[in-house]
Amino acid sequence: MRRSDMHWNGTLVVLGVLVAGLSPMRASAHQVGISRGEYRLEDKSLQAELVFARQELVGLVPAVDGDKDGTLAAAELEAGREAIQAAIRSGVSVHADDTPCTGELLGTRLVEEDGVALETRFTCEQTASRASVELALLQELPHGHRHLAHVASGNGSGDAVLLRGASTLDVGASAAERGSVVGALLWMGIVHILSGLDHLVFLFGLILVGGRLRGLLATITAFTVAHSITIALAVLGVWAPSPSFVEPAIALSVAYVGCENFFVKNANRRWLITFPFGLVHGFGFAGALGELAVPKAQLIPALVSFNLGVEAGQLAVLAVVLPILFWARQRPWFVTYGVRALSAVVVLLGAGWFTLRVTGLG
Repeated sequence: MRRSDMHWNGTLVVLGVLVAGLSPMRASAHQVGISRGEYRLEDKSLQAELVFARQELVGLVPAVDGDKDGTLAAAELEAGREAIQAAIRSGVSVHADDTPCTGELLGTRLVEEDGVALETRFTCEQTASRASVELALLQELPHGHRHLAHVASGNGSGDAVLLRGASTLDVGASAAERGSVVGALLWMGIVHILSGLDHLVFLFGLILVGGRLRGLLATITAFTVAHSITIALAVLGVWAPSPSFVEPAIALSVAYVGCENFFVKNANRRWLITFPFGLVHGFGFAGALGELAVPKAQLIPALVSFNLGVEAGQLAVLAVVLPILFWARQRPWFVTYGVRALSAVVVLLGAGWFTLRVTGLG
Protein backbone atom coordinates (compact mmCIF):
# COMPACT_ATOMS: atom_id res chain seq x y z
CA MET A 1 0.00 0.00 0.00
CA ARG A 2 1.34 3.44 -0.93
CA ARG A 3 2.12 5.93 1.82
CA SER A 4 -0.48 8.40 0.49
CA ASP A 5 -3.14 5.67 0.63
CA MET A 6 -2.20 4.92 4.21
CA HIS A 7 -2.55 8.60 5.06
CA TRP A 8 -5.97 8.77 3.43
CA ASN A 9 -7.03 5.66 5.31
CA GLY A 10 -5.93 7.28 8.56
CA THR A 11 -7.99 10.34 7.75
CA LEU A 12 -11.04 8.19 6.93
CA VAL A 13 -10.69 6.33 10.21
CA VAL A 14 -10.67 9.63 12.12
CA LEU A 15 -13.70 10.81 10.13
CA GLY A 16 -15.53 7.57 10.75
CA VAL A 17 -14.95 7.68 14.48
CA LEU A 18 -16.05 11.32 14.65
CA VAL A 19 -19.24 10.84 12.64
CA ALA A 20 -20.12 7.59 14.41
CA GLY A 21 -19.71 9.24 17.77
CA LEU A 22 -21.74 12.31 16.87
CA SER A 23 -24.58 10.87 14.82
CA PRO A 24 -26.70 9.42 17.66
CA MET A 25 -26.93 12.78 19.38
CA ARG A 26 -29.71 15.27 18.81
CA ALA A 27 -29.02 18.37 16.74
CA SER A 28 -30.23 20.61 19.52
CA ALA A 29 -28.54 19.98 22.87
CA HIS A 30 -30.01 22.77 24.95
CA GLN A 31 -32.69 20.82 26.74
CA VAL A 32 -33.63 21.74 30.28
CA GLY A 33 -32.35 19.21 32.81
CA ILE A 34 -33.37 21.00 35.97
CA SER A 35 -36.51 21.85 37.95
CA ARG A 36 -37.11 23.70 41.19
CA GLY A 37 -39.34 23.55 44.22
CA GLU A 38 -40.30 25.87 47.07
CA TYR A 39 -41.26 23.92 50.23
CA ARG A 40 -42.75 25.54 53.34
CA LEU A 41 -43.70 23.60 56.47
CA GLU A 42 -46.24 25.28 58.72
CA ASP A 43 -48.69 23.93 61.29
CA LYS A 44 -50.13 20.68 59.94
CA SER A 45 -49.33 21.13 56.27
CA LEU A 46 -46.48 21.32 53.78
CA GLN A 47 -46.98 23.86 51.01
CA ALA A 48 -44.98 23.08 47.86
CA GLU A 49 -44.64 24.91 44.55
CA LEU A 50 -43.04 22.72 41.89
CA VAL A 51 -41.78 24.27 38.64
CA PHE A 52 -41.00 22.14 35.59
CA ALA A 53 -40.26 22.82 31.96
CA ARG A 54 -43.50 22.35 30.04
CA GLN A 55 -42.12 19.54 27.88
CA GLU A 56 -40.99 17.71 31.00
CA LEU A 57 -44.48 17.98 32.51
CA VAL A 58 -45.87 16.56 29.28
CA GLY A 59 -43.42 13.68 29.67
CA LEU A 60 -44.60 13.09 33.24
CA VAL A 61 -48.30 13.54 32.45
CA PRO A 62 -48.89 12.87 28.72
CA ALA A 63 -52.66 13.34 29.09
CA VAL A 64 -52.20 17.03 29.88
CA ASP A 65 -51.21 17.77 26.28
CA GLY A 66 -54.72 17.60 24.90
CA ASP A 67 -53.95 18.48 21.29
CA LYS A 68 -50.66 16.51 21.24
CA ASP A 69 -48.67 19.41 19.82
CA GLY A 70 -45.89 19.20 22.42
CA THR A 71 -46.79 22.53 24.04
CA LEU A 72 -49.07 23.52 26.88
CA ALA A 73 -51.74 26.20 27.17
CA ALA A 74 -53.49 27.39 30.32
CA ALA A 75 -56.71 25.71 29.16
CA GLU A 76 -54.91 22.38 28.79
CA LEU A 77 -53.54 22.67 32.32
CA GLU A 78 -57.02 23.22 33.67
CA ALA A 79 -58.48 20.37 31.62
CA GLY A 80 -55.70 18.04 32.75
CA ARG A 81 -55.98 18.96 36.42
CA GLU A 82 -57.09 15.47 37.55
CA ALA A 83 -54.26 13.79 35.65
CA ILE A 84 -51.71 16.20 37.16
CA GLN A 85 -53.09 15.61 40.66
CA ALA A 86 -52.84 11.83 40.16
CA ALA A 87 -49.21 12.24 39.08
CA ILE A 88 -48.44 14.36 42.14
CA ARG A 89 -50.02 11.87 44.52
CA SER A 90 -48.13 8.95 42.96
CA GLY A 91 -44.86 10.77 42.39
CA VAL A 92 -44.54 12.91 45.54
CA SER A 93 -44.98 11.51 49.03
CA VAL A 94 -44.72 13.45 52.29
CA HIS A 95 -44.42 12.01 55.80
CA ALA A 96 -44.49 13.90 59.10
CA ASP A 97 -43.27 11.84 62.05
CA ASP A 98 -43.59 8.71 59.91
CA THR A 99 -47.26 9.47 59.23
CA PRO A 100 -48.23 10.03 55.57
CA CYS A 101 -49.70 13.38 54.57
CA THR A 102 -52.46 13.74 51.97
CA GLY A 103 -51.55 15.70 48.84
CA GLU A 104 -53.77 17.86 46.69
CA LEU A 105 -53.25 20.12 43.70
CA LEU A 106 -54.31 23.70 44.49
CA GLY A 107 -53.61 25.27 41.14
CA THR A 108 -51.43 25.48 38.03
CA ARG A 109 -50.03 28.37 36.04
CA LEU A 110 -47.64 29.05 33.20
CA VAL A 111 -44.48 30.88 34.29
CA GLU A 112 -41.58 32.70 32.66
CA GLU A 113 -40.15 31.37 29.42
CA ASP A 114 -41.17 27.72 29.14
CA GLY A 115 -42.12 26.75 32.70
CA VAL A 116 -45.23 25.57 34.49
CA ALA A 117 -45.80 25.88 38.24
CA LEU A 118 -47.83 23.41 40.29
CA GLU A 119 -49.18 24.68 43.61
CA THR A 120 -49.67 21.77 46.00
CA ARG A 121 -50.50 21.18 49.65
CA PHE A 122 -49.88 18.10 51.78
CA THR A 123 -52.09 17.96 54.88
CA CYS A 124 -50.74 16.03 57.87
CA GLU A 125 -52.54 14.63 60.94
CA GLN A 126 -50.42 16.54 63.43
CA THR A 127 -48.03 19.46 63.68
CA ALA A 128 -44.39 18.53 63.08
CA SER A 129 -41.13 20.46 63.02
CA ARG A 130 -39.73 18.22 60.28
CA ALA A 131 -41.18 16.44 57.28
CA SER A 132 -39.75 14.03 54.74
CA VAL A 133 -40.49 14.56 51.04
CA GLU A 134 -39.82 11.77 48.54
CA LEU A 135 -39.83 12.84 44.86
CA ALA A 136 -40.27 9.48 43.14
CA LEU A 137 -41.24 11.34 39.93
CA LEU A 138 -37.56 12.17 39.39
CA GLN A 139 -37.19 8.59 38.20
CA GLU A 140 -39.43 9.46 35.24
CA LEU A 141 -37.34 12.46 34.17
CA PRO A 142 -34.23 12.28 31.94
CA HIS A 143 -31.05 10.93 33.50
CA GLY A 144 -28.98 13.72 35.04
CA HIS A 145 -32.01 15.86 35.90
CA ARG A 146 -31.50 18.06 38.98
CA HIS A 147 -34.22 19.39 41.28
CA LEU A 148 -33.26 22.53 43.21
CA ALA A 149 -35.26 22.78 46.42
CA HIS A 150 -35.65 25.80 48.71
CA VAL A 151 -37.09 24.86 52.10
CA ALA A 152 -38.50 26.93 54.95
CA SER A 153 -39.73 25.88 58.38
CA GLY A 154 -39.55 26.87 62.02
CA ASN A 155 -35.93 25.67 61.99
CA GLY A 156 -34.95 28.20 59.33
CA SER A 157 -34.53 28.05 55.58
CA GLY A 158 -32.01 26.66 53.13
CA ASP A 159 -31.43 24.86 49.87
CA ALA A 160 -30.96 21.27 48.75
CA VAL A 161 -30.41 19.33 45.55
CA LEU A 162 -32.32 16.18 44.59
CA LEU A 163 -31.66 13.72 41.78
CA ARG A 164 -32.16 10.09 40.88
CA GLY A 165 -30.92 7.92 43.71
CA ALA A 166 -31.04 10.86 46.13
CA SER A 167 -34.64 12.02 45.86
CA THR A 168 -35.54 12.51 49.53
CA LEU A 169 -35.79 15.99 51.02
CA ASP A 170 -35.82 16.64 54.76
CA VAL A 171 -37.71 19.89 55.41
CA GLY A 172 -36.42 21.29 58.68
CA ALA A 173 -32.93 19.80 58.27
CA SER A 174 -29.80 21.77 59.10
CA ALA A 175 -27.60 23.24 56.38
CA ALA A 176 -25.01 20.52 57.01
CA GLU A 177 -27.57 17.88 56.05
CA ARG A 178 -28.43 19.48 52.73
CA GLY A 179 -26.63 19.36 49.42
CA SER A 180 -25.06 22.32 47.62
CA VAL A 181 -27.09 24.21 45.01
CA VAL A 182 -23.87 25.84 43.84
CA GLY A 183 -22.38 22.41 43.24
CA ALA A 184 -25.48 21.23 41.38
CA LEU A 185 -25.46 24.21 39.01
CA LEU A 186 -21.71 23.88 38.54
CA TRP A 187 -22.24 20.27 37.49
CA MET A 188 -25.16 21.28 35.30
CA GLY A 189 -22.88 23.72 33.43
CA ILE A 190 -20.31 20.97 32.87
CA VAL A 191 -22.94 18.53 31.61
CA HIS A 192 -24.47 21.23 29.41
CA ILE A 193 -21.25 21.97 27.52
CA LEU A 194 -20.30 18.29 27.27
CA SER A 195 -23.71 17.46 25.79
CA GLY A 196 -23.82 20.65 23.71
CA LEU A 197 -22.59 19.08 20.49
CA ASP A 198 -22.91 22.24 18.40
CA HIS A 199 -20.76 24.27 20.82
CA LEU A 200 -18.10 21.55 20.90
CA VAL A 201 -18.00 21.23 17.12
CA PHE A 202 -17.68 25.01 16.86
CA LEU A 203 -14.68 24.97 19.22
CA PHE A 204 -13.19 22.01 17.38
CA GLY A 205 -13.52 23.83 14.06
CA LEU A 206 -11.84 26.91 15.51
CA ILE A 207 -8.71 25.10 16.69
CA LEU A 208 -8.57 22.53 13.87
CA VAL A 209 -6.34 24.68 11.64
CA GLY A 210 -3.80 25.08 14.45
CA GLY A 211 -1.52 28.04 15.08
CA ARG A 212 0.65 29.38 17.86
CA LEU A 213 -0.47 28.52 21.38
CA ARG A 214 -0.84 32.22 22.17
CA GLY A 215 -3.22 32.68 19.24
CA LEU A 216 -5.28 29.64 20.19
CA LEU A 217 -5.57 30.87 23.78
CA ALA A 218 -6.69 34.31 22.54
CA THR A 219 -9.35 32.63 20.39
CA ILE A 220 -10.64 30.53 23.27
CA THR A 221 -10.53 33.47 25.69
CA ALA A 222 -12.55 35.66 23.31
CA PHE A 223 -15.20 32.93 23.06
CA THR A 224 -15.31 32.56 26.85
CA VAL A 225 -15.60 36.30 27.55
CA ALA A 226 -18.27 36.77 24.89
CA HIS A 227 -20.58 33.97 25.97
CA SER A 228 -20.16 34.96 29.62
CA ILE A 229 -21.50 38.41 28.73
CA THR A 230 -24.60 37.16 26.95
CA ILE A 231 -25.33 34.45 29.54
CA ALA A 232 -25.47 37.27 32.11
CA LEU A 233 -27.62 39.52 29.89
CA ALA A 234 -30.13 36.73 29.27
CA VAL A 235 -30.32 35.26 32.77
CA LEU A 236 -30.56 38.68 34.46
CA GLY A 237 -33.41 39.60 32.12
CA VAL A 238 -31.64 42.51 30.43
CA TRP A 239 -32.18 41.22 26.90
CA ALA A 240 -32.25 37.95 25.00
CA PRO A 241 -33.24 37.22 21.39
CA SER A 242 -35.68 34.48 20.53
CA PRO A 243 -34.38 30.88 20.46
CA SER A 244 -35.87 30.69 16.96
CA PHE A 245 -33.07 33.07 15.94
CA VAL A 246 -30.33 31.93 18.32
CA GLU A 247 -30.38 28.19 17.53
CA PRO A 248 -30.13 28.54 13.70
CA ALA A 249 -27.49 31.28 14.18
CA ILE A 250 -25.37 28.91 16.29
CA ALA A 251 -25.64 26.29 13.55
CA LEU A 252 -24.59 28.84 10.92
CA SER A 253 -21.55 29.80 13.02
CA VAL A 254 -20.47 26.15 12.99
CA ALA A 255 -20.84 25.94 9.20
CA TYR A 256 -19.01 29.26 8.73
CA VAL A 257 -15.99 28.18 10.75
CA GLY A 258 -15.79 24.93 8.80
CA CYS A 259 -15.88 26.85 5.50
CA GLU A 260 -13.27 29.35 6.66
CA ASN A 261 -10.91 26.49 7.49
CA PHE A 262 -10.42 25.98 3.76
CA PHE A 263 -8.95 29.49 3.45
CA VAL A 264 -7.14 30.31 6.71
CA LYS A 265 -3.82 28.75 7.69
CA ASN A 266 -3.99 29.16 11.44
CA ALA A 267 -6.17 30.46 14.27
CA ASN A 268 -3.86 33.27 15.38
CA ARG A 269 -6.34 36.06 14.55
CA ARG A 270 -9.54 34.10 14.87
CA TRP A 271 -10.48 35.87 18.09
CA LEU A 272 -11.85 38.61 15.80
CA ILE A 273 -14.70 36.32 14.71
CA THR A 274 -14.84 34.22 17.85
CA PHE A 275 -16.02 37.09 20.00
CA PRO A 276 -19.20 37.94 18.04
CA PHE A 277 -19.98 34.27 17.56
CA GLY A 278 -19.40 33.71 21.27
CA LEU A 279 -22.09 36.30 22.01
CA VAL A 280 -24.57 34.21 20.03
CA HIS A 281 -23.51 30.95 21.69
CA GLY A 282 -23.92 32.55 25.10
CA PHE A 283 -27.64 33.03 24.48
CA GLY A 284 -27.81 29.32 23.69
CA PHE A 285 -26.10 28.45 26.97
CA ALA A 286 -28.45 30.76 28.87
CA GLY A 287 -31.51 28.86 27.67
CA ALA A 288 -30.96 26.15 30.26
CA LEU A 289 -31.25 28.66 33.11
CA GLY A 290 -33.77 30.99 31.48
CA GLU A 291 -36.34 28.24 30.96
CA LEU A 292 -35.89 27.17 34.57
CA ALA A 293 -37.26 30.50 35.86
CA VAL A 294 -34.77 30.69 38.73
CA PRO A 295 -36.03 32.94 41.56
CA LYS A 296 -34.49 36.44 41.50
CA ALA A 297 -32.80 35.95 44.86
CA GLN A 298 -30.87 32.99 43.42
CA LEU A 299 -30.03 34.43 40.00
CA ILE A 300 -26.49 35.62 40.73
CA PRO A 301 -25.30 32.38 42.44
CA ALA A 302 -27.00 30.35 39.71
CA LEU A 303 -25.39 32.43 36.98
CA VAL A 304 -21.88 32.26 38.44
CA SER A 305 -22.05 28.54 39.24
CA PHE A 306 -23.49 27.55 35.87
CA ASN A 307 -20.99 29.68 33.96
CA LEU A 308 -18.07 28.25 35.90
CA GLY A 309 -19.34 24.77 35.07
CA VAL A 310 -19.49 25.63 31.36
CA GLU A 311 -15.90 26.89 31.48
CA ALA A 312 -14.70 23.83 33.40
CA GLY A 313 -16.28 21.50 30.85
CA GLN A 314 -14.88 23.50 27.96
CA LEU A 315 -11.36 23.44 29.41
CA ALA A 316 -11.60 19.70 30.05
CA VAL A 317 -12.46 19.08 26.40
CA LEU A 318 -9.69 21.35 25.14
CA ALA A 319 -7.17 19.69 27.46
CA VAL A 320 -7.86 16.42 25.63
CA VAL A 321 -8.29 17.69 22.06
CA LEU A 322 -5.47 20.25 21.80
CA PRO A 323 -2.59 17.81 22.46
CA ILE A 324 -4.06 15.39 19.90
CA LEU A 325 -4.28 18.14 17.30
CA PHE A 326 -0.76 19.36 18.04
CA TRP A 327 0.45 15.80 17.54
CA ALA A 328 -1.57 15.31 14.35
CA ARG A 329 -0.34 18.54 12.80
CA GLN A 330 3.22 17.22 12.90
CA ARG A 331 2.12 14.74 10.22
CA PRO A 332 2.07 16.20 6.68
CA TRP A 333 -0.84 13.96 5.67
CA PHE A 334 -3.06 15.50 8.35
CA VAL A 335 -2.22 19.08 7.31
CA THR A 336 -2.84 18.23 3.65
CA TYR A 337 -5.87 15.98 3.88
CA GLY A 338 -7.07 15.61 7.46
CA VAL A 339 -7.84 19.26 8.18
CA ARG A 340 -9.86 19.62 4.98
CA ALA A 341 -11.78 16.40 5.51
CA LEU A 342 -12.66 17.22 9.12
CA SER A 343 -13.56 20.80 8.15
CA ALA A 344 -15.97 19.38 5.58
CA VAL A 345 -17.63 17.37 8.36
CA VAL A 346 -17.93 20.56 10.44
CA VAL A 347 -19.61 22.33 7.50
CA LEU A 348 -22.04 19.46 6.94
CA LEU A 349 -22.97 19.27 10.62
CA GLY A 350 -23.56 23.03 10.83
CA ALA A 351 -25.61 23.08 7.63
CA GLY A 352 -27.61 20.07 8.78
CA TRP A 353 -28.40 21.61 12.16
CA PHE A 354 -29.38 24.88 10.49
CA THR A 355 -31.83 23.06 8.22
CA LEU A 356 -33.32 21.06 11.09
CA ARG A 357 -33.73 24.11 13.32
CA VAL A 358 -35.24 26.34 10.67
CA THR A 359 -37.74 23.65 9.71
CA GLY A 360 -38.47 22.87 13.36
CA LEU A 361 -37.31 19.25 13.08
CA GLY A 362 -34.33 19.52 15.45
